[in-house]
This record gives sequence, C-alpha cells and structure tokens, in this order.
Amino acid sequence: MAPGEANEVSPRIGFMPVAEGGVVPERFVPDNSIRFVTAFGGRLSVLDALMGWLDPHVDVQTYTEHFGKQTPSDSRRVGFQKMFGAKQVAEYVAMKKLGLDATMKMGTVVVEDLVCEKKPTLLSACKRLEVGDTITHVNGVETPTLDALATQLASRTVGETLTLTVIPYSIDSVTGQLVETDPKSAVKKKVQLIANPDNPEKAIIGFVPADTRIVTLPFEVNFSTTDIGGPSAGLAFTLALLDELTKGNLMGSRGVAATGTINTDGSVGAIGALEQKAVAVRDAGASLFLVPAGQTDEEVAAARKAAGSGVKIVQVATLNEALKALRAHGGDPLPIRK
Repeated sequence: MAPGEANEVSPRIGFMPVAEGGVVPERFVPDNSIRFVTAFGGRLSVLDALMGWLDPHVDVQTYTEHFGKQTPSDSRRVGFQKMFGAKQVAEYVAMKKLGLDATMKMGTVVVEDLVCEKKPTLLSACKRLEVGDTITHVNGVETPTLDALATQLASRTVGETLTLTVIPYSIDSVTGQLVETDPKSAVKKKVQLIANPDNPEKAIIGFVPADTRIVTLPFEVNFSTTDIGGPSAGLAFTLALLDELTKGNLMGSRGVAATGTINTDGSVGAIGALEQKAVAVRDAGASLFLVPAGQTDEEVAAARKAAGSGVKIVQVATLNEALKALRAHGGDPLPIRK
C-alpha cells in the first residue's frame, strides 16, 4: 500500500433530472472543492518490494495479508460494490441534511464475502458461491431483499440443503465497474446451511451481504469514479454535495481533504491506509485533513508524522463535527436551504 492521490470531488459530480422535464437543482460550484483520498495497491516485483521496504510510507504486504481469503478479482468486485454503497449513503445523508426528499430502500442480495466453517463440505456456501453473486430465489421462492431472504431462512435448520438461484456478476473491462449479467444466465446451486458462529442454533447460508441499498432522490446524482473502489470517500462525497447544493464555500479558501465512511445516521467510520493517504494530502497542498475519530492513536500519530506540520489532521465522529471543523478552518456555515 502506497500513497495515492487527493482528488477534488466537484469535477466528478453531475446532476440530472430523474425523468425528462424533471427537476435539476441549482448548482453552486465551489472555487475550492473538498478532496477525497486514495491509496495505491499493486503487485510488486522483487525490486519494487525492496524499494518499498526502504520507503517509510509504503506498506509492503504479502499476498495473504493484502487479499486474505479472497482472490484479487473478488477483492476488486467488493471494492466497487463498496464504492457504490458509499455513493448511495452519501447522497441520502446530504439530502436529508438539507431537508430534501430522500428515501432509501433495500437492494438485491449480493455476496460480498464468504463465511467458511472449519471443515466445509462440498455443499458449503464458501465452496458453491462466488463473491459478487446475486441470490434471487430460495427453493424457487423470490428473495429480492435481505429481509425476504431472512424470512426464508427463519425456520430452516443447520445442515439442511437449499437450492439457491444465483445471477453472477462481472467487471466491465473498459469502465472497471460491476456489471450485472443477463438474468437469463441465472443458475441453480445447492447449498448446505451452516451454524451461525454467534448463535449455533441458528442456520445461515454462510456469506456476508454487500450494502446494496438504493436511494431515491428528487434528481439524479452521478459520481464519476472510474475504477476507484472502497467506501472511504463517503464523508468527502457527503461534504461535496452539501457544498454544491448551497451558497457559499464550506471549505473556505484553503485546501481540505477528507477520508472516512459515512453511515445513514451521519456517523463517520474508520478506514485503512491512513498514513499513505496523509502523504497524498500533503503532496496535494491541502492544509486540513478530516479523518475518522475511530482510527487508533498509532494510526493518527503515523499520519501526522507523514503529513508534516503543514497539514492539520482533525478527527471527527459525525458529519456535524466535520462541518464544525470546516467552520473553524475558515469555511462558511452550512446555510439553511429553503
């Protein structure tokens, strides 16, 4: 993991009407847009690894340390799915903060990760399913959401075998985005239920679901992120939307960057590669870096050292705390949208 980039969000935002002749919001493009931050991860040659070990801001990892039990393609699919979820939540939180009409509903059942028992059988989910699969039916009964799936599993027993209807996902070779394949390509897979690790009497399929919630807004919001994955831009996206949809400049006249996930209640979640992101912020010339309050003391200390004295790192636990920090940095207060 190496320092990536701190890119302005504003040029990546687009607003469109939901339908022809629909509403398009008035846009207030800021002179100084907030930046979201990335870290770079890639396969290294032996020479690259040696150079990385000599660089205090590069974290050289083994294949297993970096990917865990996932394959690189699985990791890529999960990253794109998390970025999609981060955009949806950012849109929802920003619109609610401004008093605009926004609703969120459950999306499809997508496999983000697999849970494997100590001695999996040939019918265990970790042997039968793939990261990115969408589960649409259980024993022929439609399960369009997690709630519907939970209903179908409620009376099942550990060891019982179910037939799942699954639609695979693939990645577009040009855009790098997740692309749902034709529903006609759906396949049926038999899966044996396992015991919930936290409640052995409860039967589960054995997967971690992706956040596929879908937000409905009075207008469409598009974030252009090409092949960038992960949820850590959520806070930056939320602040950028608030800035774009209101008069004034929340960031003030000096450069601001932010990292952190955003939750529907406005809370900010911890992220990875903070030290590497701090270097990217420093190199971009930003003077304020908002980071999650949930990062460890060691992570924040390393980030401050990497960023140098020219970057002020402020930890925030909520969107409101982030807005307060921006105001203290010279930004305009968030106006009340009429």
